[in-house]
Amino acid sequence: MKSDFKTRAILLSCISIVCLGAQTPTPAPVHKTTPKTGTSTARHKPLMTNPALYKATAPAVFRAKFTTTKGDVVVEVTRAWGPNGADRFYNLVKGGYFDGAPIYRVIPNFMAQFGFSPSPAVSKVWDKAVIKDDPVTQSNKRGYITYAKPEVPPHNNRTTQLFINYKDNSFLDSQGFAPFGQVVEGMEVVDKFYGAYGDTDQGKLAEEGMAYVKTSLPKLDIITAAVILPPAPASPATPPTPK
Repeated sequence: MKSDFKTRAILLSCISIVCLGAQTPTPAPVHKTTPKTGTSTARHKPLMTNPALYKATAPAVFRAKFTTTKGDVVVEVTRAWGPNGADRFYNLVKGGYFDGAPIYRVIPNFMAQFGFSPSPAVSKVWDKAVIKDDPVTQSNKRGYITYAKPEVPPHNNRTTQLFINYKDNSFLDSQGFAPFGQVVEGMEVVDKFYGAYGDTDQGKLAEEGMAYVKTSLPKLDIITAAVILPPAPASPATPPTPK
């Protein structure tokens, strides 16, 4: 048979590429891990690379639940205690900033600190997104949550670093550390966070994220997920007593 087709070129190319790499999902209170196997419940939210998008005003009172590798911790925030800090915390939790983040600085009988995103790119942009100081209206008592600040002023430079007081640290009050909430459930969980590393290298945490945790701080506890809890339903009104 004759073929009316001219020269025909057939090129078949099958390319299969699989890229598997360590997810780089990624201060005491100074602003200067490998997640346990099978414990990550981080939600797949967009990376928080634009702080300007996270400016919601927090409710007057709200609760946030942190699921960690040691158990659940519930923090109740009262916005009137520290409005700037409460709003920032509310937005960070809602946006998924803490999902997969290490609890990287645990000093027994002092405090437990966290606040780096698992992603270095996210930590980098939020390090510049400072908020103004709040007046200190509450004392740094056991279980109260407060923002860390750089060792050296200027003021009004809080970002995302937070700590939970292990004991009465009221000496911090006069230094401008303003609590904005408190642990209402799971303080026994906070007490169990791994603290043998002491002060860790915050510079490396910021630059390398979870890669540094995996190689150098594998026993750190992790916040696998953080969520804002729905408001508790209002209690039904007590009916009047019949007379």
